[in-house]
Amino acid sequence: MEPSSPAKESLELADRLFKAIERSDVKAIRDIYAPHTKIWHNFDNLAQSVDENLAVLNWVVANIAEVSYTEIQRQPTPTGFVQQHVLRGKVKASGKEIAIPACIVCKVENGRITRLDEYLDSAQTAALRG
Repeated sequence: MEPSSPAKESLELADRLFKAIERSDVKAIRDIYAPHTKIWHNFDNLAQSVDENLAVLNWVVANIAEVSYTEIQRQPTPTGFVQQHVLRGKVKASGKEIAIPACIVCKVENGRITRLDEYLDSAQTAALRG
């Protein structure tokens, strides 16, 4: 059996995170985050706590159907991983399809995400705001 490397572990953690989001498994997402994790967004320059971020993810689960990540490009970094993707789904209220390109930069320590920086164009989220 091949020993696990930090890079491989970070990529596996990334895979677990995005699959948990796709299946709306908020408990699994909480387990992937360290308790003190900060989640920062470029569009508001604010860092959320884990609980604040999970509240947003609960909103996504309630309002977006068929959540999936496509066009995934994922690379390990010396401190975690970076991923570019397109978040796709369908707004439950209107049926409108969404496609939001984004880039996520994560810091990983002891097998858990300790920092997540999300970069996206907020104009791409207009369909979510009605």
